[in-house]
Amino acid sequence: MKLRPLAFAVSLSLATVLAACSPSSEPKAGETASQAPQADKAAQLNQLYADYWEGVLKQNPLQATFQGDNRYNDQLPDFGSAQFRAQSHDFTTEWLGKVEAVGEAGLSGQDLLSYRIFVEEQKQSLEGEKFPSWMMPVNQMGSTVSYAVMLGSGQVAQPFKTVKDYDNWLARAARVPVLLDTEIANMREGMKAGVVQPRVLMEKVVPQFDEIITAKPEDSQFWGPIKSLPADFPQADKERLTAAFRTLIADQLMPAIKKQRDFIANEYLPATRETVGLDSLPDGKAWYAFNAKESTTTAQTPEQIHEIGLREVERIHGEMRKVMEEVGFKGSLQDFFKFMQNDKQFEFKSEPALLEHYRGLEAKINANVPKLFSLTPKAGFEIRPIEAFRAKSAAGGEYMQPSEDGTRPGIFYVNTYDLPTRKTWDAEDLFLHEAIPGHHFQLALQQELKDVPAFRRFGGETAFIEGWGLYAESLGKDLGVYTDPYSYFGRLQGELWRAVRLVVDTGLHSKGWTRQQVLDYMFTNSSVSEPDAIAEAERYIAWPGQALAYKTGELKIQELRKRAQEQLGDKFDIREFHAEVLKDGSVPLDVLDAKINDWIAAKAK
Repeated sequence: MKLRPLAFAVSLSLATVLAACSPSSEPKAGETASQAPQADKAAQLNQLYADYWEGVLKQNPLQATFQGDNRYNDQLPDFGSAQFRAQSHDFTTEWLGKVEAVGEAGLSGQDLLSYRIFVEEQKQSLEGEKFPSWMMPVNQMGSTVSYAVMLGSGQVAQPFKTVKDYDNWLARAARVPVLLDTEIANMREGMKAGVVQPRVLMEKVVPQFDEIITAKPEDSQFWGPIKSLPADFPQADKERLTAAFRTLIADQLMPAIKKQRDFIANEYLPATRETVGLDSLPDGKAWYAFNAKESTTTAQTPEQIHEIGLREVERIHGEMRKVMEEVGFKGSLQDFFKFMQNDKQFEFKSEPALLEHYRGLEAKINANVPKLFSLTPKAGFEIRPIEAFRAKSAAGGEYMQPSEDGTRPGIFYVNTYDLPTRKTWDAEDLFLHEAIPGHHFQLALQQELKDVPAFRRFGGETAFIEGWGLYAESLGKDLGVYTDPYSYFGRLQGELWRAVRLVVDTGLHSKGWTRQQVLDYMFTNSSVSEPDAIAEAERYIAWPGQALAYKTGELKIQELRKRAQEQLGDKFDIREFHAEVLKDGSVPLDVLDAKINDWIAAKAK
C-alpha cells in the first residue's frame, strides 16, 4: 500500500503528539484508579481514550485535517524541534501511566483489546525514541516540502471551499519555513553524529525540489487553489486572497524551499554516506531490529524473516513455472520474466486507456463482492493518476483513505509515469490490493467503526493493513478477474515481489547488501521493470523495515483461514471469516490470531 500521502500526518501523530492533562478522567477523591469498581473501568478507559485523541488532534493538526476535522486547519507545529520531541515524550509517558493505572483486570472483548493495543503502542513509541530518525527528516519518499505541495495544491486533504479555508491555508503555509529551518538544523546535527542519509537517496531529492521551485507564483503548484477560486466568493475576497497567495509563494514558500534545496545540494550531499543499510549507522542493528518488530508486530528476527523470504521466493517460482507450462512458453524463468516485461501486448496505449482499464476492473470486481463479503464500507471511492511531480519516485499505486465526514472519498492513485512500464498483467492484482477489496475495504471500514476508540479507528498496524492488502490479491479468481494466465502471473508476481522484499530489506539493513546487490536479486528472481526496481530498492533504503509487513501479515491471514477451514469444515463461511478479520479494524497479528481462534471455537459449538 501505500498510505504515502498520509505519511506526514500519520507518522507524526501517535508517536509525536502533545496534550494537556484532562481532569475529567481523574479518579474521585480518596479513590485510586485501580480501586475503581470493575464495572466502571470500561467507561473510565473510554473517556481516557477520547481525551487522549482530542490531544492528538489538537497537537497534531495534520492528523485532524486528514480525518476531515477542520478545527486546526490553520496550524502547523514544528514537529522536528527539540521542544516538540520532549513534549511528545512527556505526553506519551503521561497517557500510558493514566491508562495503566486503571489496569486491565475485569476487562473483556473490545475493552480488553483496546487496552492492550493502547499500552503496547505507547510503550513502542517510547522505545523508538532512542533512535534519532529526526536527524534524517528528508528523503525521496517524503519531506515537509513534498507534503506541503500536496496539501497546498488543493488536491488532497486541505480543503479550499470557503474563504476561511483559504485563510487557514495561508496561516498554515506561513509556518512551513519554520519547519524547514528546523530540519536543516537537525540534518546538521546528524552530520556531526554520523547519522545521515545515503547519497543515492538525496540525489533524487534535489530534482524533486527543482520541479517545485518556480520563478513566478502563478506557475507554482501552490497556485492551484487560486486557479479554482469559487465563483461565489465576494470580489474583494478574491482580490485579497490572490494577492496574499502571490506574496506567500514568492516571499515565503519559494525562498524557504530553495534554501533547503541549496543546503541539501551544497552542504548535505557531500556529507551523505555511500552505504545504504541502517546497520551502518550508530546502533543501526538495534535500530533495524526495532523497525522489524514494529513493522511486523512479531518477535521474528531479521535473520528469521530473511529465511522465510527465501523459502517463499522458491515456492512462488514453482507456481510461476506452472503458468509458463500453461501458455507454452519455452525457456527459463528469467526468460519468461523478460518476455512479460518487454512484449508489446502487455502495454497500455495511453494514459486514458490505462485509467479506463482500472475503472472497468472496479465495475467487474464490485459485481462479485457479495460472494465473499457481507461487510463493506459506506465511503465513496475514486481512481486518480498520481501527480506528475512525484510520480517518478512513487510506487505503481497508492491508496488514501476517505475523510471521516465522507466529503472526501477513498482514492486509488495510479502511477502513469513511464507508461510502457505499467503492464496490463499487473493491473488486476494492484487494484485488488490498493482498492477493492484491499485497502479501501479495510481502512474505510475501520474508520466507520463506532464502538471502538478513535486511536484504533484512525491508527493501525502496518502488518495487518498491508497483510490484508496482499491477502486481497489472492481473492481475484472469486472476484471475476485473473481469467487469463498472464493476469494470474501478475498476481504471482505481486506475491513474489512481497517475498522478495523480505529477502532484500533484511539484506540491505542487516547483512550489508549494496543497492546493486538488491537490484541484481530483483532482476534475477522477479519480473520487474528497471524503473520499478530502482524506485522500490530506494524505497526500502528510505524506509527500513516497512516492507517486511506485507508478506508477514498475509502469511498470518492465510494461516488463519486454513486453520478455520480445517477446523470448521462445512460450518466455514468465507464471508463470515472476512467479516471477523475486518470488523475490529487493524490489530497486532498475535491479537488477530487469538481473535480468530475465539471465533472458530464459538462456531464449532
